[in-house]
Amino acid sequence: MAARSGGGASRRTAAATVLPGLLVAAVGAALATVLHVLLPAVPVPTTAVVLGIAAANLPGVRSALRGRARPGLTFAGKRLMRIGIVILGLQLSLDDVLGLGWATAGMVVCVVAATFWGTVWLGRRMGLRGDQPLLIATGYSICGASAIGAVSQVTGSEEEDVAASVALVTLCGTLAIGVLPLLHHPLGLDDVQFGRWAGAGVHDVGQVVATAQTAGPAALGEAVLVKLMRVALLAPLVAAVGYSFRRRRAAAKTAGPGGAAAGPRTPLLPLFVVGFLVMIAVRSTGILPAGVLDGAQEAQQLLLAMAMVGLGSMVNLPTLARTGPRVAAVGLISWTLIATVSYAGVLLTT
Repeated sequence: MAARSGGGASRRTAAATVLPGLLVAAVGAALATVLHVLLPAVPVPTTAVVLGIAAANLPGVRSALRGRARPGLTFAGKRLMRIGIVILGLQLSLDDVLGLGWATAGMVVCVVAATFWGTVWLGRRMGLRGDQPLLIATGYSICGASAIGAVSQVTGSEEEDVAASVALVTLCGTLAIGVLPLLHHPLGLDDVQFGRWAGAGVHDVGQVVATAQTAGPAALGEAVLVKLMRVALLAPLVAAVGYSFRRRRAAAKTAGPGGAAAGPRTPLLPLFVVGFLVMIAVRSTGILPAGVLDGAQEAQQLLLAMAMVGLGSMVNLPTLARTGPRVAAVGLISWTLIATVSYAGVLLTT
């Protein structure tokens, strides 16, 4: 009985520890949502990241975020991100993706591969710290902050690397909202082609919607389908990264003192990615009513916004400034790369 009471007290203590930070994340998400209503072209995740960065670097607020609020903000940036990724699977139906055809599927795979490897190579050549090249490449090639969060869970990346990568990918994706519609007609694209270009070349789902809707419902429909096909590649990418890191860790342990690889082996697919795949399967059965799917999408957006506040609060501007020019250069070049490759892919497949 005493042990059971002790367990309950421990859970209450843990909840009290994370509550202040979760309240901060919830307030930030609410403010981001209000700003999105006022300025629909600016997605909620973008605003949430900016609010988190701003709060973490204001003298009067910084100490509180690094003190009592830190556990809850870290919880939001990691745990809520995982839950949001699981729910993200409900936006993806296999029938919709397969309906685009094998040519489009091949185009999406090529765009993702070219962007991923090109950004990793460029980031390493530019001397970016830690896992930043891998994380930025993941965000640009798959689905922005959600993909960065998924891969960082496998790699165990430092919080500052994750936060800086999320900030860069989110802000560059926002740049696409303003730039791509200006290139719609000068590049000779019809509405369907423009939608596919937005779906293949813009990072976050919300940014894709904001970009494609400028060309009408036909463009928006194509953009979302192509984008969700990119999202479907999240699971194999996480599995590949997990396999690579597991082999690297095993080799390092084997080469160390004693020559034996010890310790638990990390799974190829973390539990939240398995949940993501299960949600895709559930959505594909067609058994869920539209109301449930709409509610799940709203919940996913809220969780992601809270996670973005948490990640943004980990960005230290003085530290970021020391590598800022190189990070910005990698971001802009990678953004140009995915826009160019996806444009060529759309022309070749339509």
